[in-house]
Amino acid sequence: MSSPKENFKPDLYVVSRIIKTLVDEGPQKKTILSTKTGMSYDNLAKYTEWMIFKELIEENGGLLHATDKGIRTYNDLVDWIVTYVGRLKFGKGSEK
Repeated sequence: MSSPKENFKPDLYVVSRIIKTLVDEGPQKKTILSTKTGMSYDNLAKYTEWMIFKELIEENGGLLHATDKGIRTYNDLVDWIVTYVGRLKFGKGSEK
């Protein structure tokens, strides 16, 4: 039987927004990260649980931070979106 984390189907824009915030702003507590990404705490918790499982982010001492794998994944996602969609927009008027 598969884990709920394996069945989670994330929005890749949301994954990108979380990683970008951690890279730009440094390690964050979940409560602060939920505010900075415009997500509810419960929704952010689902994403961060999945992202930790996939080794895109890590939690250390209550702080989340992007892993090297997460940063590479973010860069690959941005490249793909820019190539095939034309621009990257994370909402709230922010672009890459």
